[in-house]
Amino acid sequence: MINKYRNTIVLTCILGLFACNNNSTKVAEPIPVELANIHQHIKTLASDSYEGRGPLTLGEDLTIKYIAKEYQKLGLKGGYKGEFFEPVPLAKITPDNAMKLNIDGLELIVAEDFTARTEHLSEKIQLNNSDVVFVGYGINAPEYNWNDYAGIDVKDKTVIMLVNDPGFATQNDDLFTGNAMTYYGRWTYKWEEAARQGAKAAFIIHETAPAAYPWSVVLAGNTGSMYALVDNEKNKSRLPILGWLQTSAANKIFSKIGSSYLKEKELALSQSFKSRSLNLKANLNLSNKLEQAESNNVVALLEGSMYPDEYIVISAHWDHFGKQITDNGVKILNGAIDNASGVAGTIELARMLVAQHAIKPFERSIVFANFTAEETGLLGSAMFAQGGSVPMSQVVSVLNIDGMNTLDGVGYILQYGQNMSEMEDYLAKFSAKQNRRVKLDPRPQNGLFFRSDHFSFAKQGVPGLLFMSLGDTDPDYIPFKYHKEADDYSPAWSLGGVKQDLELIQSIAIELANNRDWPKWTSESDFKKRRAEDGK
Repeated sequence: MINKYRNTIVLTCILGLFACNNNSTKVAEPIPVELANIHQHIKTLASDSYEGRGPLTLGEDLTIKYIAKEYQKLGLKGGYKGEFFEPVPLAKITPDNAMKLNIDGLELIVAEDFTARTEHLSEKIQLNNSDVVFVGYGINAPEYNWNDYAGIDVKDKTVIMLVNDPGFATQNDDLFTGNAMTYYGRWTYKWEEAARQGAKAAFIIHETAPAAYPWSVVLAGNTGSMYALVDNEKNKSRLPILGWLQTSAANKIFSKIGSSYLKEKELALSQSFKSRSLNLKANLNLSNKLEQAESNNVVALLEGSMYPDEYIVISAHWDHFGKQITDNGVKILNGAIDNASGVAGTIELARMLVAQHAIKPFERSIVFANFTAEETGLLGSAMFAQGGSVPMSQVVSVLNIDGMNTLDGVGYILQYGQNMSEMEDYLAKFSAKQNRRVKLDPRPQNGLFFRSDHFSFAKQGVPGLLFMSLGDTDPDYIPFKYHKEADDYSPAWSLGGVKQDLELIQSIAIELANNRDWPKWTSESDFKKRRAEDGK
């Protein structure tokens, strides 16, 4: 592989010099995608020997070394203080699932009625006669003139809230964004806002349609071991108890005050709704097993010639779910599509852009970043977004890949989010040059814009694009392969869709790396406010 890379780069350099001698202003032709490289990268990263690429495992060690070695072959520099590995301190927190939640004598059973976990580095967290407050959707959104916390003090209390946002519940396009989920509908936001309000615990009432997944997915993500980033205060600023409630359990709680889940949900949609105490007390003993270790992002740098301190980031998460011990033996979840394909894409784009840079150097720098622990809460990208490798105020945009179309090419490109930022203009411009139309996310209610690593950048004010094709071209993928053992590499893949998208990403990256544009957010949001704070 190394000779092939070197030959490509040398050849393109020679051709580039010849072109420059004849016309110094000529822009080099895009470098073609080598599909054999993509096949090899996915085959390797999704092989059983990599054990499903679980963080803090042998699979991580093999994965990050493989990625770094590929970047080194291309002559790239380490992007984290000159090194390829950015440390990501993680806590592995495993709750004792023997706990019970008691609300005024109503005893709720873990997994059956509720889940509860924490990100605090604490072996025991207790709710002792904690006041229970219903806060509607748990949203404080000034731009939508909506504040469920107005006039209520929830400090050290237990809050119960609805999932998603009022727009989805009403399907009214004039309320939030109608069917399309906003950031305020995401469970991560709801827990973060509850923490900002000083709550001790927050329980989100689960419904399959507005949550976009069944209760089984909640159980998978909240009853076993989970990872959390670790700060200097052992995460004490975060919400102490993060929980979910089954709809049936919520009904039992509301029945204690002579109401019902459906009645309370209807009230929460009224403009006159006021959050209120339910005059109930919550009790819970949450015990945890704690482990701490260090995972790693892989970061590589292609330095710009004129503005080296301005950055375009091309990213993909390297992790998947590792191995699972079942009654039928060990299962390895190799995550070939999700997201060995994305990592393969970043490595191939690095090869293409290094060759392009040798012909005509980019003015801005390009960073290639592969993140850990995306599957457990975008943790690696959240660490990167703290600015240890590059300051977020100097990141122009992020192009994030999370699951590529390994089948034949299509006549469209998926766009996640609508009227979010000027990056959508770049997507439209360069997909049109491929004779592809922009197709809006067919499932906007699922909120996929908020569920991949580019969102860690958005929270710091950096606009970007998500390139994702999970299940769009393969109807069997979501029900039978997604996050399952069947997500394996196939040598029969044509990779036509990969070729299309890598060519598209290459064009957008080259444009941004050579112009003076700082793409802006186009809709009012905390992201837009954050970018404005950086003067962009």
